[in-house]
Amino acid sequence: MHIIIDGYNMIRQLDTLRRSERNSLEAGRRALVRLVSLYKKKKGHKLTVVFDGWQSGSPFEEREFESGISIIYSRLGERADDVIKRIVRSKEEEVVVVTSDRDIISYVERKNVAAISPQNFEGRISDAQNRPDYFADTDDDEDNGVPGTKKKGPAKRLSRRKKNELAKMRKL
Repeated sequence: MHIIIDGYNMIRQLDTLRRSERNSLEAGRRALVRLVSLYKKKKGHKLTVVFDGWQSGSPFEEREFESGISIIYSRLGERADDVIKRIVRSKEEEVVVVTSDRDIISYVERKNVAAISPQNFEGRISDAQNRPDYFADTDDDEDNGVPGTKKKGPAKRLSRRKKNELAKMRKL
């Protein structure tokens, strides 16, 4: 599983990270990397955080590796959105994108890639830290022997796309 995070989007969506960003942009970035590094230690997924460098960045795309996380700064004139789309286009593994940007969400869904909001991902991070059994494989479809409580039939079935998306989310 490869999780791609729209860096500044996530910083500006979460109160805890927004407070750090008020001190400085660098403090906001460090707080985000610290937050997701805890998740990486717990879950072991490949994580990539993409930041905008299009207005004041380097003429070349810059990459760093910190706490087991790949950090990409887009080059001058290129938005982080474009870098995320390029990574999704060349995906070789299961990918989940963390963003609330509607343009990116629309693009990744057309490519059959799941998108998750920063708030939802933050909840997954705290669940991973607080409840180690939260991610254990459980069969939620069982009705546990209670007769007549489970609806059946084609009207209650999810589409294949929704089933695939839910399967990816369970792996987070």
